[in-house]
Amino acid sequence: MNKIFIIIKREYLTRVRNKTFLLSTFLLPIVMLLFIFGSAYLGAKSLKQYSVAVKDESGLYKNKMDSSASAAFAYPDDISLGNYKSKGYDGLLVIYSHNKAVPDSARLYSEKDLGLGTDGAVKKQLQKVNEEKLLLEKGVSRGIIDSIRKESANEELLNFRSYKVKGTELKEGNKKLSSIIGFISGIIIYITLFIYGASVMRGVMEEKMNRIAEVMVSSVKPFQLMLGKIIGIAAVGLTQLLLWITLIMILSSVLPLILPADTLQNVQQANQSMPGAMQQGRDMTTLIQGSTGIDISSVNWFAIISMFLFYFLGGYLFYAALFAAVGSVINEDPQEAQSLMLPITMPIIFGFIMLSSTIENPSGPLAFWGSIIPFTSPIVMMARVAGGVPESVPYWQLALSMLLLIGGFLFTTWLSAKIYRTGILMYGKKASWKEMLKWAFRKA
Repeated sequence: MNKIFIIIKREYLTRVRNKTFLLSTFLLPIVMLLFIFGSAYLGAKSLKQYSVAVKDESGLYKNKMDSSASAAFAYPDDISLGNYKSKGYDGLLVIYSHNKAVPDSARLYSEKDLGLGTDGAVKKQLQKVNEEKLLLEKGVSRGIIDSIRKESANEELLNFRSYKVKGTELKEGNKKLSSIIGFISGIIIYITLFIYGASVMRGVMEEKMNRIAEVMVSSVKPFQLMLGKIIGIAAVGLTQLLLWITLIMILSSVLPLILPADTLQNVQQANQSMPGAMQQGRDMTTLIQGSTGIDISSVNWFAIISMFLFYFLGGYLFYAALFAAVGSVINEDPQEAQSLMLPITMPIIFGFIMLSSTIENPSGPLAFWGSIIPFTSPIVMMARVAGGVPESVPYWQLALSMLLLIGGFLFTTWLSAKIYRTGILMYGKKASWKEMLKWAFRKA
């Protein structure tokens, strides 16, 4: 045990004192926040309102389509495909009608692509006018239509709330905050699995290439050496994570105070214009800006932080053992490293792909199996846990996931130690996963 502690201390101090560690620790939170605000700001600046000329053969839509941030509608006379460009319009919307009364079809023409935002704005206005026409035909007056439309635009009209029911107890849900927590937690675990897993692999490769491992295995067992290296680098990752969280919290509270008001206004506009696929990024920006629409007090932070630390360390230990095994058999060929790393990195990438769908449907079969299987559970389970336990994740599923991850870590450590014992002293020969598995299950 004392020898393992010495290896842990060496790995920890060597990396913490490294300039790269210090730079990445202090620069990454700044870069991350600047990226969030910068992308939103540039997105707002890149928004353009295209001018669309409307040629309405039916006469139903003239002067009834409202302009938006993506499209400004105009109704000039004598407009056609041949002259709309020379008259200063970006596009031409033609509403065809064979009898000059009932619209048959609508076509939007433009020389360049006007984007999905403009297409969506056109469709929305066409639908609005059609809806109004149908209501008028049913005998509803225009005054009533305008009154209903004005009242329905009020978001607080229904005072909508979402509650989780447990017996006779009601608990108000906060899906927006849950999605933010799940997304951020999954992203952090995804990134650290790659960064520190690769760090373990490089450390083993360097020791092997420099023949340091030969000296070390003469005084400690290969399993002790591998375990000490994995735990030491895990301590480095945990230290860096805690520093990142602290710095991000400090910077997120300071940035809204020092950024100009117009910048924050542009960020707000960009948030409203982002498509649904970027919902989590938009919500993160809103949270950093300190929006009052998100109640952070409704979250069980003790459970969230506890589960995050467990899956952060569990996922790291699970994969670090595999990365160490790969590092022990690699010589100096980078292509050899890439081919052997592929079976390890693919489940991590697959877990990240499952993250967004799990946030959308935390109780679905894909979310269930992704949160149970140890290869993807560190990333996927955090998206479910953020919604609450046992509201989103029953206790038995959480316990099963944790037990399987612990069992998976013990299995991969045992498997990798057997590979490590042979591979760390092997030089000049390329190994395949088939050969590595033979080493693992070969009797001593």
